[in-house]
Amino acid sequence: MTAAHEKLRGIKEGERMSIAYDVLIVGGGAAGIGLAASLKSRDHSLSVAIIEPSDYHYYQPSWTLVGGGVFDQVASRRPMASVMPSGVDWIKGTAESFDQAANTVTVAGREPISYEYLVLAPGLMIDWEAIPGLKESLGRNGVTSNYSYEHAPYTWELAKTMSKGTAIFTQPPLPFKCPGAPQKAAYLTCSQWKKRGVLPNINVELNNAGGALFGVKEFVPALMKYVEDYGINLAFTSNLIRVDGDNKTATFEVKDADGNATQIEKTFDMLHVSPPQCAHPFMKSSPFVNEGGWVDVDQHTMQHVTHKNVFGLGDACSTPNSKTAAAARKQIVCVAENLLAHRAGLEGTTKYDGYGACPLTVEHGKVVFAEFGYGGKLMPTFSWNNALSATKIGWLLKAKVLPWVYWNVMLKGREWFARPLS
Repeated sequence: MTAAHEKLRGIKEGERMSIAYDVLIVGGGAAGIGLAASLKSRDHSLSVAIIEPSDYHYYQPSWTLVGGGVFDQVASRRPMASVMPSGVDWIKGTAESFDQAANTVTVAGREPISYEYLVLAPGLMIDWEAIPGLKESLGRNGVTSNYSYEHAPYTWELAKTMSKGTAIFTQPPLPFKCPGAPQKAAYLTCSQWKKRGVLPNINVELNNAGGALFGVKEFVPALMKYVEDYGINLAFTSNLIRVDGDNKTATFEVKDADGNATQIEKTFDMLHVSPPQCAHPFMKSSPFVNEGGWVDVDQHTMQHVTHKNVFGLGDACSTPNSKTAAAARKQIVCVAENLLAHRAGLEGTTKYDGYGACPLTVEHGKVVFAEFGYGGKLMPTFSWNNALSATKIGWLLKAKVLPWVYWNVMLKGREWFARPLS
């Protein structure tokens, strides 16, 4: 690493420095950090930098378990500096604008940063303010969300203390992180209430803005067994649009079979909200996105459809896969190999197959481990996962193995079981 690169590591807003990188990555989440480590493991001579404003890096898949009382909240985050791969510069700030003609990115308070290749992996934005009343209600009056580091422990507090009343769980319209996360909260909370013997006293309702319990039909029967066992009332095409925490009421827009919408107000004692999610505003104004604000990439090569020195991966992409850390794990291999191939004047041949994994925590101690690719194709990694049912080994993988793999394998550029299957 050059002296200039060494100076740039972790520089703060207000400091100004102009430098060019072989690869500039926007986003220090699972996708960005994992890719940087992967690239450096393949070619130590590459100059690589990550633009990321956060002080901490979070293992977000664990927040479901935090809300279920089986994972330590603090263990789900580490200082960002501690996960930066060796030899990679951390530019602490937010990307503000892009000049593709000049191959530069502007970060607040700095000269434009030049690149040979740009990788866009900023994730998506949790839009708490899209639902009036939600942000100010979180963390009190029974309103909680496992999508928040701060508030996931409150979900567990409600599961431990609530003994009667009405509990409402919500699922927003697509896209959102992890297709099963909204109902995971319902299952684990019901599991705790069943253990405490209070479940018969609680009216549980899952309001789903979509029209199906899960997007891959093969997993629905296993999930329905738990829906029926817990007595969860399913309300489809029912989207949360307003929260009044003080009065413990939630308003839903409900559509009938003809698409006609009506508003229904419901009272609650507990409201677990899976919030709307969207592309970051700074990405929506960039030259690299489609009409929805998602990085417009080829769904197999992860290379931008127009700008060939630009790649994307993770939740910010236009690829029609489920937005999960498992998807990013497979995409990292494709981007690393295809980027380096293009840099060498070759055609990238590594193809992403749409793989995603959703460990559906249906009870304390068991998981329906859903693995699937483009078109809902079933893609189990291990033979034990062919049964499409809840297993104890799936729970062990979710609660114990995958967190360790995330910190010690994926973020370190080690690619166990990460190659695309196609």
